[in-house]
Amino acid sequence: MKRLLCSLAAIGLAATACGGTDQPAADEPSGPTEIRLWLNGPDTPQPMRDWLTETFEKQNPGATLTIEEQQWEGLVDRLTTSLSSESETPDVVEVGNTQAATFSTAGAFSDITGMLPQLGGDDLLSGFVEAGSADGKTYAVPLYAGSAYVFYRKDLFEQSNLDVPETMAEFVDAATTLKEDNVDVKGFSGFWLPGQDWRDGVAFVWDAGGELAVENGGWQGALSTPDSITGLERVRTLFQEASGAPKDGNEAEPEVPFCAGQIGMMLRPGWVMGSIADSEVGCPKLAKEVGVFALPGSDGDPAPVLLGGSNIAVPAKSPNQDLAKKLVELMLSDEFQQQYAENGLTPAKVSLATHLGDDEFAEATRAAVTNATLTPAAAGWAKVEGSRVLEDLFVGIAHGRDVEKLAAEADETITGLLASS
Repeated sequence: MKRLLCSLAAIGLAATACGGTDQPAADEPSGPTEIRLWLNGPDTPQPMRDWLTETFEKQNPGATLTIEEQQWEGLVDRLTTSLSSESETPDVVEVGNTQAATFSTAGAFSDITGMLPQLGGDDLLSGFVEAGSADGKTYAVPLYAGSAYVFYRKDLFEQSNLDVPETMAEFVDAATTLKEDNVDVKGFSGFWLPGQDWRDGVAFVWDAGGELAVENGGWQGALSTPDSITGLERVRTLFQEASGAPKDGNEAEPEVPFCAGQIGMMLRPGWVMGSIADSEVGCPKLAKEVGVFALPGSDGDPAPVLLGGSNIAVPAKSPNQDLAKKLVELMLSDEFQQQYAENGLTPAKVSLATHLGDDEFAEATRAAVTNATLTPAAAGWAKVEGSRVLEDLFVGIAHGRDVEKLAAEADETITGLLASS
């Protein structure tokens, strides 16, 4: 426990100083119990949330499930604050797969190693299990995975006499052509790339052979290497010649500009199609013009897009450990996981991937995953994401600032953050 508290203090989670002694776990509350679940963004659609609430409450009489949606932006800071307090902590939390290692290493989550066999065992996405493990124990398990692929307007491609691009160079040319051919549409993007969107922008860095950070006697930022600069310069080209998205904006709610007729192509996860086709928030008529393909790399294979996704965990300070673990078990059930597949996301269990289907969206999902890449496996990577250094880098590029200078500044910040982890 002494080591645990020291680790928590390192990221601001510990409420007491290092040097404490083991304390007994909090008793489970008696009587009706509210279980709080944090889900992030819109990746888990409302029908899935309804199913989860109804099923959990039916299986656990006297317990109620409250789902609280969090935004990805600022999540690390909110977790850092909430997980340190027994009165404020949720009972189950969704964290990005790139954030799981930091909180697992710090001891912020309960040990659920013993649950692995009943949760899926070797059928679980191994990379996500690894991200949620530390010192031979597992603290966070996969919820779903998803790699972005390109959504495009078939009608606009036809009007511009464009074929689906098969290489990165062809993709950039198509994006530029679409922008030029639709100059009369205010805010139009041949390729929609908001300034803060490093999660999609990093694909161009990786395609050029660059990296966000590398381990060389300690983790160091690697955005200023020649290969990374080549990729960032391609991002600059897309910002300047293909994108009409806000230079300070983020990638939230892409269906809004899409349905306004302002997007020719965008790199987004599969669930976006549900938003586009939704009669209340989307544009079902325009949805008929949507086609998809995996972002092509310079070598003609799918480009190395970010392997996104989430883990779930039980916070160590949750007073409702037993019920929280029952909720985790339900969220890893075949019935719930199959629904992720049906909504275009890769389920936590490999065996359920067949439920993705066999249409062009499923094919694009599978193709995108074949070369998808994770963020650096540094234990303190969540601190990098929480610092917004990557958003600042890409916004600076979008505004036309010097790429090499921006990359060098970002590397200095990243190296310092990882060295302090």
